[in-house]
Amino acid sequence: MREFMHYITNAFYGATGWNDDNTYKELNTTARELIDFPLPRGLRLTLSSLATPHFATSYQLGSVDIVDGSISYLYTSVPLKNIAAKSETIPLPALLQSFRRLHDLGSRAQPCRLPTDTVQASVIPLTPTTHESQTAALPTPTETSKVGSSLLYGRLYLPQSLLEGLIIKRVSPALQVQLSAVSDQSLRNGGTMLGLVQYDKGKYGIEGLASTDGGLLGVRGLYNFGGDTSSSAIAPPLGGATSDTTGGERERIYGRFSAGGELYYGTLNKSGGMSLGGRFSTLPAHKGSPLTAALTINPLMGNISATYAVLAKDYCSLATRMEFNVYSYESEWSVGMELWSNRRPAGFLLGAAPPPPRPRERSFEEKLAWIPVGGSDTDKVTRDFAQPGLSEAKEDKYLGVLKARLDQRLRIGLLWEGRAKSLIFSLGTGIDLHKLGEPFRSLGLEVQYSS
Repeated sequence: MREFMHYITNAFYGATGWNDDNTYKELNTTARELIDFPLPRGLRLTLSSLATPHFATSYQLGSVDIVDGSISYLYTSVPLKNIAAKSETIPLPALLQSFRRLHDLGSRAQPCRLPTDTVQASVIPLTPTTHESQTAALPTPTETSKVGSSLLYGRLYLPQSLLEGLIIKRVSPALQVQLSAVSDQSLRNGGTMLGLVQYDKGKYGIEGLASTDGGLLGVRGLYNFGGDTSSSAIAPPLGGATSDTTGGERERIYGRFSAGGELYYGTLNKSGGMSLGGRFSTLPAHKGSPLTAALTINPLMGNISATYAVLAKDYCSLATRMEFNVYSYESEWSVGMELWSNRRPAGFLLGAAPPPPRPRERSFEEKLAWIPVGGSDTDKVTRDFAQPGLSEAKEDKYLGVLKARLDQRLRIGLLWEGRAKSLIFSLGTGIDLHKLGEPFRSLGLEVQYSS
């Protein structure tokens, strides 16, 4: 389950109009999130709050062998006023959905994630960078992009006294700088730092990175072509008819191709690496099933990875991944699934019909104002004018999601995530079919509450 701080950070990226999908490290993000979702271990409780539009806090307590926890603080110079911060009103897809739909390059107000990739994961293990998906709709970047906006994040882990921090600074509409650090006595030199410089021009994006761990230096980039990158590409109106051959093409398939690579070198250990990759993803104007396919190659190590993900239905996403090494001839495969439901876990497993919607009860403020349930339009206007902010948020279409994965070693991961009253929970287990005597390898429950 994605943490509340990650949800707030996504809102900051969306409010400033930064598109993290236009980076090489996000090439395989959809398939990775559908297959490599984390399973909870033990019991973990999280209490969070967006105290002001600029300041958020989070407290976590867990029990896996030992009792541990963390304290987190986040500050953003951009006020986050138009997001749901309470756990009972946060849209579940904003926290739980794995399938990522690309947005048009002209519409940059898109949810983004804290930096995470294979290089950084071994250097800066920032917990809020695990997984993310989509946030609630935010204003367009032309209205909200703010040069000079910044985000400050800090987290203290107890009892090991490990401290991590993150600073994000928007220098210009196309340039952003990030600095992340970890301080811990168990690390070499007592800690490590990683700096990122990101330059995004829509049609292409470039990133430079430097780390104190091994003196790592690197550069990576992504170039987009086809689809909405063409100057003559005009998206058809929603629900409208298309014409000529262009309309016919978009009826069949309409998407964007992306190609890029990365190159990095450790100045202290005198070793380097590189990779190349490409991706095709459908765009919002495509009227068929959204899909994404990616291929990455590491020439030095001989690894080839191919992924494919599709949103088969609004409530069902599927993904598969094949990996092969040309030097050792070893191969791996894995599949993942995400199935949304409008029923509780018991009803979903037993196949029971979803409960009928209950009539909305009047709030205390409405009773004082003598406003009847289902009143006239005049009553609604009066209610909204007299009691601003009391209008009830629209109920979620789904109550939970089942995530499952399977690999060639017959290891299964099952995860049910949903909402119960004002709590968002995640219940998961790992199963190894090769060890039928003790098949359950892990079991955990995570519960989050935010205000």
